[in-house]
Amino acid sequence: MPEENVPPAPAERRALIAGCGITGPVLALFLIRCGYTPVLYEARPEPDDHAGSFLNLGPNGRSVLQTLGIADTVLAHGAATTRLVFANHKGRTIGSNPEHTTCVKRGLLNRALRECAEQAGVRVEFGKRLADVKTGRPGEVTAVFTDGDTADGHLLVGADGINSATRAAVFPDAPAPSFTQGIGSGGFARTHAVGEPDGTFRMLFGLRGFFGYQVLPGGEVYWFENHTVPREPALGWAASITDDQWREQLVRRHAGDHRVVAGILRATEGPVGRWPLYDLPSIPAWHRGDVALVGDAAHAISPHLGQGAALGMEDAVVLAACLRDLPDTRSAFAAYEALRRPRVEGLIRQARRTGGQMTPAGPVGRALRDLMLPLFLRLGLKNAETVYGYRFDWSAPVTAAGR
Repeated sequence: MPEENVPPAPAERRALIAGCGITGPVLALFLIRCGYTPVLYEARPEPDDHAGSFLNLGPNGRSVLQTLGIADTVLAHGAATTRLVFANHKGRTIGSNPEHTTCVKRGLLNRALRECAEQAGVRVEFGKRLADVKTGRPGEVTAVFTDGDTADGHLLVGADGINSATRAAVFPDAPAPSFTQGIGSGGFARTHAVGEPDGTFRMLFGLRGFFGYQVLPGGEVYWFENHTVPREPALGWAASITDDQWREQLVRRHAGDHRVVAGILRATEGPVGRWPLYDLPSIPAWHRGDVALVGDAAHAISPHLGQGAALGMEDAVVLAACLRDLPDTRSAFAAYEALRRPRVEGLIRQARRTGGQMTPAGPVGRALRDLMLPLFLRLGLKNAETVYGYRFDWSAPVTAAGR
């Protein structure tokens, strides 16, 4: 929406949000309910609604969207996952979990959330990469962009991902994201060799990697692959090889695994995503003055629990409620961090442990995993309540001491 068509918001009630991915639009929608005028500033020059791979959004993320009344609209772009089935490298089933999530392409989720925000009156400005943040008296913050423009507001929230420019500007000494020794890949394929859509996400513990896929209504196969490497790839590594070359590397990596893996990989005709896996286990603070961090900017989690997007959505509803109920921005930011940090950091540790268990070394380790996995899955059903059972009651007031 062009800025000239929108009446300027008073700076004292304007919320500047860096990042228009998943968390940013959700936060903007909640802030409107709190009397703020949020503006989303996105570094990309234009929308890229085909960017990225896909994710499985858990019930805790869906709950946040239900609070906003947009869950059905947004998640109509995906399909239901009703259970996970785990198999060893030969394709033999070794366990299953009933787990209700939504499998959705990340780009379509981004677009749906952005459109909901725009329809609610939120302005989105593209090509606004944050360069610096300047703060003055309480309630005065200025975003400085690389194109020379500035924006004034009452507060600024960095929802700009694991490589957050907000975090770099406000917390220059914060620890950098940590490489988890994992490489992730993902893509989309069409093949008749994997069966009909049945709401099942299948996970295969391969000899040298972990492979997962689901057949969605319409026959498209969503797949991902994770494996470990001893060293962090060089900068620019992903662009140094072609999609075809990477696809063939994955086929060779899974040569000893069930043929369904190679079949899906070879049927992938579009781009093959590939990326090093990082997390951000802990930084000293998530807020300073009138600036706060949410989502991956504050606490990036590796993908092994499928919780990155949901945790960002949880941050959004909690932060907005704190701003709604507490007398000033800084006390609201402090309450937000106190409410969120214990849960988030516990899940980050759990995700790292899960990633380390996916591909045990040697036949003895694999045999023990296959033997013990059914027991671990039963225990996992109890732990799932910790991961997926989180619900934040938007209608209940927040106090400085939390809830």
